[in-house]
Amino acid sequence: MRLNQIRHFVAVVEAGSLRSAAAKVGVSQPAMSKSIRQLEQELHVQLLQRNARGAALTLAGKTFLARARVIQSELRKADDDLQELRGGERGTVGFGVAPVAGMLIVPEALQHFRRSQPAADVRVVEGASGALILLVRDETLDFCISQSPSATLDAALRFKPLFRPRLAVIARRGHPLRGATQLRDLAASSWLMFYPPGSGAMLEKLFASAGLPLPRPIVHCESFATALSLVAKTDVLGLLSLQMVAEVWGQRYLQAIEIEETIPAPLIGLYMRADTPLTPAARAMTQAITAVARRLARER
Repeated sequence: MRLNQIRHFVAVVEAGSLRSAAAKVGVSQPAMSKSIRQLEQELHVQLLQRNARGAALTLAGKTFLARARVIQSELRKADDDLQELRGGERGTVGFGVAPVAGMLIVPEALQHFRRSQPAADVRVVEGASGALILLVRDETLDFCISQSPSATLDAALRFKPLFRPRLAVIARRGHPLRGATQLRDLAASSWLMFYPPGSGAMLEKLFASAGLPLPRPIVHCESFATALSLVAKTDVLGLLSLQMVAEVWGQRYLQAIEIEETIPAPLIGLYMRADTPLTPAARAMTQAITAVARRLARER
């Protein structure tokens, strides 16, 4: 088994067809087909099912893909480590951010990061906590920033607590319920949730602590940008960081509804693999994120 065969296999999976993968990698389609065929022969399994639309993973292919991505990730990390020893400044870091955490931490952290890693390539992926953690587990991402685990954490991962952001009920400017003082006054409104009902989200905890059922209807949205737009332009309410209102954009479009109930604060932290050291670039990014989180914790 050769490394270029693994690279070709992952390229086909990501591109969806041999032709597109060949163009992406820079080889001919016959060469790509031969590479995949040789890999399947060496493994004694069929990895891809060719069809009119391109290529789909077989069950064996799905199993092998997880390992193939780990191999690619480890090679990238090894190259970054060796490049640092050679005095190089360019590395790569890919990390995930759950809604809210991204806007609170990432912009300032990136500024800190650039002081020590001016030429590094950075990839930021936004998504729900569960999806991001899986990407960290299979080493597609170096780490992710999200809420603390609600269940027992996978032994392959570790969680480093960072801070607890202060949340508030946020609405658009001029919302008809802007003068409400109790949560029950808002129970009939449409609410925004970043996580599906039943996942132990902060909204569920808030209503449960007040002895109220979870409001309906719920808008489940995993994109923070879309969520902000929904709150700013409709009557949907959301539990968001107070810092959103303090931002220039927030001052214009958002306002906090001050209720008597105490709003629970989520614990935000870093998910990393327990058995794999971070690359120099990834380590520098986590240090920058930690510094920003400590400042936010002091100002809370």
